[in-house]
Amino acid sequence: MPQLNPNPWFFIMLTTWLTYSAIIQPKLLTFVSANQPSNKMPTPPTTTPWTWPWT
Repeated sequence: MPQLNPNPWFFIMLTTWLTYSAIIQPKLLTFVSANQPSNKMPTPPTTTPWTWPWT
């Protein structure tokens, strides 16, 4: 069964990952995120207690 022979498939997989790591990944990492991180501290929301009509 030729699909069990790893010789050609391992080379194809290795070439694909090297291409991804060397060419595609640096191009993707140059994109700037739309939301820049901020230094503001998050404020907790203020809530009011619920008044139950039967108490």
